[in-house]
Amino acid sequence: MSESFYTQRSGCLMRLLLLSIAVIVGAWLLPGIHVESVWSVFLTAVVISLLNNLLRPVLIVITLPVTAVTLGLFLFVINAVIILLASGLVSGFHVDSFWSALLFSLVLTAVNYLLEWPNRYINRSQFKGNRQPPEADTDDEGFTPYEEIKD
Repeated sequence: MSESFYTQRSGCLMRLLLLSIAVIVGAWLLPGIHVESVWSVFLTAVVISLLNNLLRPVLIVITLPVTAVTLGLFLFVINAVIILLASGLVSGFHVDSFWSALLFSLVLTAVNYLLEWPNRYINRSQFKGNRQPPEADTDDEGFTPYEEIKD
């Protein structure tokens, strides 16, 4: 069975590279996002990744009632808060406003989806041919799973 792209040893670095590309695209598209150097782009990707893995689950649990009432739309606010926190932590990355952070999070999501799409297609096509049909169940003496047994 083939390993997934992200479970290989280089998976973490590849995810950071894809997030770095998404940060570059977002900074290029949005006027409220400013990135000074390539190192600040990579550091921004690392900080956003760490905040998403460590802080985002806590924020989701804390704001679960609000997220449920807004049918999940409050998750966009959480993403914007994480980007604003990353802006405060990384000196070469600056976000002008909350709305810029919100749009930047949408751009990051879209670009990451587009960049990861080929990997999803490759993994799906690899596993599609490896499926085995379910084995016949021979211990039920010819009864179907929904057939009643009458005495």
